[in-house]
Amino acid sequence: MKTLRTRGAEEARNQLPELLAAAEKGRATIITRHGKAVAALVPAAAQERLTQQRSLLPLSGSGRGLWGTNSTETIRKLRDEWDR
Repeated sequence: MKTLRTRGAEEARNQLPELLAAAEKGRATIITRHGKAVAALVPAAAQERLTQQRSLLPLSGSGRGLWGTNSTETIRKLRDEWDR
């Protein structure tokens, strides 16, 4: 997103066509009510990128060694701590 602007709810309602045109050009607008942010009008492409599920493949192997050389033994020790 290129820029972020703020508009009050009433102002946003009155300027909706202009705000939609701005969203088409990549500009987001925060809509406020009584000075508090309540909504965001963002370009559809930006919303799709945020909600798109990402692949876990880049994380493959990233936990290797996290539980030591014998993960079964490490987990058993951690579990046994609660039995004491």
